[in-house]
Amino acid sequence: MLALLSAFLLWLAWPPVPYTAPLLWVAFVPILLALESVMRSNYRKKGAKVFLLAGLMGLVWNTASIYWVFNAMNAVMPIYAAMFVALIPFGLAAVLMAFAFRLYYQLRKRYAIGWSLAGLACFWIAYEYLHQTWDLAFPWMTLGNGFANTHQLVQWYEYSGVYGGTVWILAVNIALFLAILSARDGFAPVRRYSLLATAGTLIILPSAWSLWRYSTYEERENPSNIVVVQPNIDPYGKFGPIPPAEQIENLIRLSESVAQPNTEFFIWPETAIAAPDGYNEEEFLRHPFFLRIQDFLTHYKNGNLLSGIESYLIYSGPETPTAREFSGIYYDAFNAAILVENSAKLQYYHKSKLVPGVEQTPFGGALAFMKPLFKAFGGTTGGYGRQDKPSVFYSQSGIGAAPVICYESIWGDYVAQYIEQGAQFIAVITNDGWWGDTSGKDQHLAYAKLRAIETRRWVARSANTGISAFINQRGDVVQRTEWWVPAALKQDINLNEEITYYVKAGDYLAYAGCAGSLVFALLALSTRWKRRNQ
Repeated sequence: MLALLSAFLLWLAWPPVPYTAPLLWVAFVPILLALESVMRSNYRKKGAKVFLLAGLMGLVWNTASIYWVFNAMNAVMPIYAAMFVALIPFGLAAVLMAFAFRLYYQLRKRYAIGWSLAGLACFWIAYEYLHQTWDLAFPWMTLGNGFANTHQLVQWYEYSGVYGGTVWILAVNIALFLAILSARDGFAPVRRYSLLATAGTLIILPSAWSLWRYSTYEERENPSNIVVVQPNIDPYGKFGPIPPAEQIENLIRLSESVAQPNTEFFIWPETAIAAPDGYNEEEFLRHPFFLRIQDFLTHYKNGNLLSGIESYLIYSGPETPTAREFSGIYYDAFNAAILVENSAKLQYYHKSKLVPGVEQTPFGGALAFMKPLFKAFGGTTGGYGRQDKPSVFYSQSGIGAAPVICYESIWGDYVAQYIEQGAQFIAVITNDGWWGDTSGKDQHLAYAKLRAIETRRWVARSANTGISAFINQRGDVVQRTEWWVPAALKQDINLNEEITYYVKAGDYLAYAGCAGSLVFALLALSTRWKRRNQ
């Protein structure tokens, strides 16, 4: 029951539920108390019980928070198959969480509770970092993301990134757990009060500083007029009854409906320029769609179009690891972004953070059977080429835009690399319609607020059938569209060239946590080896 209580509190605190994020400060206390009871009991196989209790908490929390994955899969496969395959995203992170607690139990066999809890925090951070870097990366449930709907309390993410939120949540929970434990074990009240004071200080000081920063933060005036477009095309029928030419005309019509003579960027969503076979990047300058887009841009002196596009490049041989071969011809297909301006110059960005299974096959094909699962996460289908580093689009007037494609917006450190290269605002192009009218689209929007805070950049978000929006440098959603309606928004945003500490330092807290986890893991395993030898 305590494990389920922790799962319930974590779910209730998670976006998009509003105003409940502070529950994260107490959500781990029940599971820690449950595990403490197991450790002090006469149970046999305590390690297995610790693993299963922690796994139960993680499984219920993940399933309740990202249920929309099943919703998306059920749209493309029978319900019994969807239920079976859904166990993978719901359970994978839960297993990693359970391993963190299992190592914590191993530490407790020999070391003091304080050191063991420090090890638990490091193990948890290492799990989160692993889950954003390996081939099955899905950092959706990183603890620091939980404050996305209460961004006023985490303005200090400009120094720490979301891992600062993870450390904050774990530290407060550990202090409260120790306070309860000291009372239950009959320690002197002064110890309990000091622990409660520590927990209160950990909550109040960062929150107070953040609220002060939020209320006093002022953007430097450097305006640029931006338009984002939401065409509202069903992603499951994109290559159905609506021809690509008609889709382009619809995008242009929506853009013109709100554009001003001084509009500098029109932003269209992921795969807005698409065809069943894609477009050859070396020949797109001669394609009728390029000529039509340039004709549209001639009405705007400094106008640029930043859009998603499905493209490909042809090679003379297998020049890249992802190159495909067809009838003796080698080529790479890309889920890409393109910048079109009033010249014969084109800029391309090839999506780097590819969706496991649908845009890349994890672990070299060993998990090819999981493709139906990962297709539900969004994007397009196939094995895609990629570029290793982000690249900034620069307009003729010198404005730098970060083309962030869908899934990539979950990675704070990756988005920060755009800013290091000179991006003055962030353009998120996405297609959240795969998930239907569920909390998936709302969570994805909320996470973009954290990228705005980490980098102190405006976010212009263009979604195909999701939620399009403008987010200012404090993380406030200034404008947004409704679900499942064609729309276009315009906004004067402030460009920014200042670099935050987080952009300079990256995920340094994650690196420290991983280093600590290695040390604590060696201590935990050495304890196990010694007991076996004895």
